[in-house]
Amino acid sequence: MNRIILKPIFILGDLFPQIFIWWNRGFWRTRIKMLEQRDKNAREFLYIVCNSYMRKFGFFIGYTTSLRSEPILPHGFNGIYISGGASVGRGCIIFPNVIIGSNTLPDSKGQGAPQIGDNCYIGAGATIIGKVTIGNNCRIGANTTVSQDVPDNCVVISQEPRILQKSDLDNTWTPFTY
Repeated sequence: MNRIILKPIFILGDLFPQIFIWWNRGFWRTRIKMLEQRDKNAREFLYIVCNSYMRKFGFFIGYTTSLRSEPILPHGFNGIYISGGASVGRGCIIFPNVIIGSNTLPDSKGQGAPQIGDNCYIGAGATIIGKVTIGNNCRIGANTTVSQDVPDNCVVISQEPRILQKSDLDNTWTPFTY
């Protein structure tokens, strides 16, 4: 009997963030309202709504992320992760499954979050990690990992794939048994 009563509540809980964000004319406006909100309770409510929406649609933009303008997301929010403390410049184009992540290891030289300049193009699956600065008008190729500074007007690509010839490879899949 309780399952029948609770099911509509769970459905409403699933739909509420979407409805609320639609009512506020989009995720970006809701996020801006959250950041500008002075009332603690209202800010926490908007924070919960934004986090629920991000979780439902599989992306994350940190609370302390600095966005100088809304990034251009040609394929939507799919798999995008931008950690808190990161900075993204104006007119940046970000494709799916991009990670802009902080390095929090205390003994690391690159401890901190990335700073990305204006008009950068970040290809699908790219990873930018640690306290690195990406200059203005840069292109980061698909599936490229960046862990060092990139000057203005540069293109970063990953190393050309190498083919290693092996004999007698056994690629059988064995399922895990309980």
